[in-house]
Amino acid sequence: MSNTIPAAPRPALPPLSLYLHMPWCVRKCPYCDFNSHALDGTPPESDYLAAILEDLRHDADQIQGRTVETVFIGGGTPSLMSAEFYRQLFAGLAQQLDFADNAEITLEANPGTVEQGRFEGFRAAGINRLSLGIQSFNPDHLKALGRIHDDHSAHRAIAAARNAGFDNFNLDLMHGLPEQSVDQALADIEAALSWQPPHLSWYQLTLEPNTEFYSRPPDLPDDDRLWEIYCQGGNRLREAGFRDYEVSAWARPGQASRHNLNYWTFGDYLALGAGAHGKLTGTDGSIRRYWKTRQPDAYLKRIGSRTAGQQSIATDELALEFMMNALRLRQGVDETVFEQRTGLPLQSIAVLLEQLRSEGLLEEDRLQATEQGHRYLNSLLERFL
Repeated sequence: MSNTIPAAPRPALPPLSLYLHMPWCVRKCPYCDFNSHALDGTPPESDYLAAILEDLRHDADQIQGRTVETVFIGGGTPSLMSAEFYRQLFAGLAQQLDFADNAEITLEANPGTVEQGRFEGFRAAGINRLSLGIQSFNPDHLKALGRIHDDHSAHRAIAAARNAGFDNFNLDLMHGLPEQSVDQALADIEAALSWQPPHLSWYQLTLEPNTEFYSRPPDLPDDDRLWEIYCQGGNRLREAGFRDYEVSAWARPGQASRHNLNYWTFGDYLALGAGAHGKLTGTDGSIRRYWKTRQPDAYLKRIGSRTAGQQSIATDELALEFMMNALRLRQGVDETVFEQRTGLPLQSIAVLLEQLRSEGLLEEDRLQATEQGHRYLNSLLERFL
């Protein structure tokens, strides 16, 4: 008799998102490990538009009949591209993809690259949500981070976004900056709150390999100060009506990023643009990750598909892959989502779940980390290896 656990029924494919990558920026920041490349001059918009749409023609058959629920345009600095580029891009995408009527379409914008008319053009092109890379309102910290904007530019960009009709927007803030005090970190939060944003991404600066900061580390706050910043900053955001629905994402009620929620609940996302990464579930239940040609010039010159590599997620890796996303959410997910998104029965991890609950790391009857579990999240996730 076989001891193999039967696969759980898969009632439907997961929601589908689209990630678009714009790889150019004015200047590479010393902490950035994203696929971004300093640009001398203006972006090659017409060539990049043609490359993305040709790339899509080779991928579109993999998602036939599925509706795109959310779009995120990241980089690099997507706001370097003109509003006319995005108008043509979405016109071309709509010829090959079905978009939900209420699709959330987010553009990352650098305060140093935008002005009032540009925001209005982005909105007219179909973009309905902005993510503004503020990082800090402190001019000394902005300089230390290598940002091309100052504190005045940050405030002007937020005002321009609001004046252009963007009520749905995110402000990106970092903490744990070089030589940052607790008071300075809290001052950044107060400056952000003065604009009454619906969403904040508030995350700690980390030193990533292959960055300037990694090879020449700046003087960062010690662990005690980092913990005090985290505790006091979190308390202030909660007082202001925000909830940390994910490890570093804070939102007012009903304002969570739908695109990021799809990531964290193990949804699918189509990838277009140099270096973009995607995840797709097949009708047979197989799940694969794939990535596009990384270098912008190579992406532009390549003929046909720009997919540079792909990898199927092995069955024995699915539980970890799912939990690495879902357990980042403060409320976690219903147990049925695990079966729907992985195709595995919950029974396959039942013994481990019971152990983690007995240790006080997981809540009962839900895939949700306790407060203790969140504090030791990396160790918790290692148990699923």
